[in-house]
Amino acid sequence: MPKIVKCRSISEGYGEGEAIVSRQPLGFNHGIDVDTGVILEQDHVLEGQSVKGKVFVFPRGKGSTGGSSVVHRLGLSAGSPAAIINLSTETIVAVGAILSGLPVVDRLEAELFDLIETGDYVKVDATKGVVEIFSLREGERPDDHDG
Repeated sequence: MPKIVKCRSISEGYGEGEAIVSRQPLGFNHGIDVDTGVILEQDHVLEGQSVKGKVFVFPRGKGSTGGSSVVHRLGLSAGSPAAIINLSTETIVAVGAILSGLPVVDRLEAELFDLIETGDYVKVDATKGVVEIFSLREGERPDDHDG
């Protein structure tokens, strides 16, 4: 059975896909290629990997407010993640996501990094404030369930 978890909605919308998880914050200003979704930030745990079409799970953004413009452009580009889940979303991510319509949630009612790992399939309903997690560890797949 998938886990269904309530959360706070930051930027409304819906997105689903395979999770890509980092316990490290990301500096969006020069830290990501908006066209491909590839993480460029040097020494970041996800450096060289793409968030394109995935549910991007990370604690928060970091760096200058110029990162909001990058998140905005990312949300409108082909390299956009399907959705973002944060521990606590700060202004840099929130502003860019709201302007681009990129679904973002935070403050899940359970420990984020205990719930979701890279490869899990995640459905994010940022309008209702609900996240549904199909665990790779438990062999779950979203087509195994209705919805």
